[in-house]
Amino acid sequence: MSSTENTQTFAASRWTKGNRIFRTKISVSPVQVIKSKRSWFSSDEESINIRHISSVRIKTGVLWSDIWIESSGGTNQIYSHGHTKRDAQRIKQMVEDHQRTFKEGAFSDLTGTRKCPHCAETIKADAKVCRFCNREI
Repeated sequence: MSSTENTQTFAASRWTKGNRIFRTKISVSPVQVIKSKRSWFSSDEESINIRHISSVRIKTGVLWSDIWIESSGGTNQIYSHGHTKRDAQRIKQMVEDHQRTFKEGAFSDLTGTRKCPHCAETIKADAKVCRFCNREI
C-alpha cells in the first residue's frame, strides 16, 4: 500500500494465482478507482468514476479476499483477487467515504453548487443569500 495526494494503492499478494510476477494494483482516489495489471509487453487499466460505483463486494477466504467493484450501469465491473482482508475492507471504506464526501458537497466547485448551511438546500456556489430561506451565507 502506498499513498500519494489522497490516492492510495493496494497491491495483491504475489502468493496468489496471476500475481506472481506482475501484481494487480487497485488505486482509490477521491475521483476514481483504477485497477491496473502489467504484463511483459503491455499494461491493462480499468477505471470507474466514484460517482458511478453502485457497490463494492468482498468475498473473504482463509488468507485472501476477492473484490468486486460494480458500476451503476451494470457493465465495466472491476474484479481483483489476492488482497488481504484488511486491504479489501480499506478499499471498500475509502470508496464509501469518497462517495459520501461527494454527496455532501465537498466537491461543489466541480458542479458550481453547494448546500446552504441553514436549510441544506442546494444553491449556487457564489450565492450570498439563500433563495430558499433568505438567510445570508
